[in-house]
Amino acid sequence: MSQPAGLSFEQAPPFSLPLRFFLTAPPFLLAAAILIALSPDELASRWTPQALALTHALTLGFLAMVMLGALMQMLPVVAGSPLPAPRWVAGISHATLLLGTAALMAGFLTAEPAAYGIGAVLLGAGFAVFLAAAAFSLARAVAGVTVNGIRLAVVGLALTILLGLALALLRAGWWAPPAVESAIAAHVSFGLIGWVLLLVIGVAYQVVPMFQLTPPYPPRLSRWLAGALFALLLLHSIEPLMPHVAARFVDAALAAGILLFAVATLRLQSRRRRKLPDVTLDYWRLGMASLIACVAVWIVAQVWPAWADSDAYPLLLGILFIGGFAVSVVTGMLYKIVPFLAWFHLQSQLQAKAGSIPTMKDMIAERWMRRQFRLHLAACALLAAVPFWPQLGVAAGSVLALSALLLWINLLSALRRFTRHGGGFS
Repeated sequence: MSQPAGLSFEQAPPFSLPLRFFLTAPPFLLAAAILIALSPDELASRWTPQALALTHALTLGFLAMVMLGALMQMLPVVAGSPLPAPRWVAGISHATLLLGTAALMAGFLTAEPAAYGIGAVLLGAGFAVFLAAAAFSLARAVAGVTVNGIRLAVVGLALTILLGLALALLRAGWWAPPAVESAIAAHVSFGLIGWVLLLVIGVAYQVVPMFQLTPPYPPRLSRWLAGALFALLLLHSIEPLMPHVAARFVDAALAAGILLFAVATLRLQSRRRRKLPDVTLDYWRLGMASLIACVAVWIVAQVWPAWADSDAYPLLLGILFIGGFAVSVVTGMLYKIVPFLAWFHLQSQLQAKAGSIPTMKDMIAERWMRRQFRLHLAACALLAAVPFWPQLGVAAGSVLALSALLLWINLLSALRRFTRHGGGFS
């Protein structure tokens, strides 16, 4: 396998830097699954302590952990601009994200103000280090559709963290921010759309054609979609100050942009050059289908006020977006990124011929990735039913736990093959 053209692999960081993020993520997914299985009745509302704890286990412990690791790899390789002092940045941001997420989860579950305070300090410090390094890197990067998408996503992350810290300090009793309900809404919107979705969009412009062998995204779409969604998100955050008709238009435009990305991605995947089965492609298709389902659920809420006012509506929307879309796409990327990095670093360290080291496909057995995908798909289906039949919570959490555990084992198998064939961490 040759290196994809146009990428600066000579600037790639040591394998150990992104790998520590990738291997730490599945235990948080497992923790969220255990919370679901042990407290299914607590999922009747998104505001219960268990629901808040598992949501942040997913968004901080799993999604942010993988995304920061991916950015450590992508900024030098794709943007051609390495992070300054990458070992220090990786060490500090990983440790503080790990401990800060655990402390925040403990705060939600125990209502202990000190836990919120510790979580806020650790997360604030860790994200500040990473954001400062990323801003330095992105300022020197050559502009392009992927780099522009990452820039907007990093701004979205910064806004999400600032709002989240304010809310955590509120629970710790250290500060009372004004307009708490608006701050919560903006925190959720910038976190899910401004950070997660925009980063996926920016990364998709690079990885979908490269790894899935599809045509590139249409130039017009890739140039304006991320920027338009970010501008609409800024307008969405000030909707209480806008006329009702204008606010509805902004929301509809946001939904249309999300739908456009999902449909365009599925269309490109249907035109890929190689039609062989690929489990990572299935993960992306599940993610795009979940985005489309999110828009459908939102449309139903616009025409059926009783559904919009129910507790099931925001729960289902969150399950589809976080579990069905974000976790699916991120897992699919892990199954491409980790084997590729293991293969690449083995090749560069051993300077071996292609036949003397495992291929990228050999790093994780396809049958085990397929089995884990089936577990994840079953977990998503069960979770989507939980807002209507809470008694399915135990089954949903149990299946998700098995999926998370198998994901972890699969990633560790790539690490075992890497070290078994002489790979080292410098």
